[in-house]
Amino acid sequence: MKSKKNSNPFFRMALLLSMTLLAGIATATGLFYYMFSIPEPEGMSLAHWPQTFTNNFSSWTTYEDGELSIEQIGLDRLDQYGLWIQFLDESGQEIFSYNKPAGYPEKYSASELLALSASDYQNGYTVFVNSLQCSEEACSYVIGFPYDIGKYMLHYNGSRVSRLSPAARGIIFAALGALIMIVLIYGFWLSRKLSGITKGIKNISLRAYRPLQENGMFGKIYSALNKMDRDIRRADQISQETETMRREWISNITHDLKTPLSPIKGYAELLADSSDKEKQTVQEYGSIILKNINYTENLINDLKLAYQLDSGAIPYNPQKIRITRCVKEWVIDIVNDPAFSDRDIAFESNVPELYADIDSALFRRAVTNLILNALTHNPAKTTVSVTLDTDKNGRILLSVRDNGDGLSESEQSRLFERYYRGTNTKEKPEGSGLGLAIANQIVTLHGGEITVKSQQGIGTEFAVHVPCKN
Repeated sequence: MKSKKNSNPFFRMALLLSMTLLAGIATATGLFYYMFSIPEPEGMSLAHWPQTFTNNFSSWTTYEDGELSIEQIGLDRLDQYGLWIQFLDESGQEIFSYNKPAGYPEKYSASELLALSASDYQNGYTVFVNSLQCSEEACSYVIGFPYDIGKYMLHYNGSRVSRLSPAARGIIFAALGALIMIVLIYGFWLSRKLSGITKGIKNISLRAYRPLQENGMFGKIYSALNKMDRDIRRADQISQETETMRREWISNITHDLKTPLSPIKGYAELLADSSDKEKQTVQEYGSIILKNINYTENLINDLKLAYQLDSGAIPYNPQKIRITRCVKEWVIDIVNDPAFSDRDIAFESNVPELYADIDSALFRRAVTNLILNALTHNPAKTTVSVTLDTDKNGRILLSVRDNGDGLSESEQSRLFERYYRGTNTKEKPEGSGLGLAIANQIVTLHGGEITVKSQQGIGTEFAVHVPCKN
């Protein structure tokens, strides 16, 4: 289990700030020593060491009555560090030298000596100058160091800087403290925002999310979280509705399968009980059994077709056909069906011959389902009219209209759901609840759409719109 301290964004921010500060200090220190240090026999020293050594060399030297005396330790140090030295009197004339390389003069003018004190690295040496005055007489000395050392001087107003330096230090420390405080406050604020976002994501998964105000620098993130929550809640609602419909449909299918199986089983048992049944009775029982078997087979076929259309597994072979002629033939086939021989079914075409790219077998199933739906779920005296026309967009318009009982608004909104069956199935339980859903899937497969208009007590009209082929 992770530590709460390690998972706290504020702790991480403080740790990151500390690591960044330490890395900055280490980098600055390394860069400082890289630029302002030189290697000497005893190790690394800062670049001002040659000037300091030059100034301190006077402690090993005396100059009285024109006589120069150098302690042995001074000469040893020169040898140890690989240095050379040259002493000059007041006139600039050399009075002593030690390890001096060739190329350096024995006498200097005042201007040359001044220029030498400010000279850069030349001939393998950087030269530093200092003066020695033990009595009334004075002399100068020059020491050469085998290091490339830059000489730069900064000029400033000493009186002002001396007064300003304590205040400057206070200002610098105050600014540094303020900067650290601002960073910590910002880190704390940022950690709270990130914690809120993290909590929001967690609450979305737990379905306990509360919408956040979509403002500030994280407004887009809050907007995305709010949208994600709405989408997930909508998906949950759809899933719940689908599950409810699935359970309802399974219950209906189970009931519908039991309905034909009960008479099949009953009449089969009657036939099996005795062999002396009259021929007419046997034929009657056989007809009932066959009718229910056909109903069961149609029910299973509807179920198979619905899932084939849903998964895209059904063969789809559209061809250019004369839609007017085909629809007329399909209507005639229904009229010639003995089950609907006494029903009032009419066909009318308001336009010349129309052509369309359709799969004839599938599209016939869609049209037939619409017509049979109007015949099956309405009173026997209901008139069904099938009309062909074109809509305002130039598409084929196939209308199936009846003057039956009509549908409520709630029934119309769910009419094409795959698992839905209308309220009038209590009186007329035929069908699987898949007929209109299958018709809608087939029309959609052909690039069309189905709309429905209905009013209770007046009737219902299904309008099928599909592209026209010229």
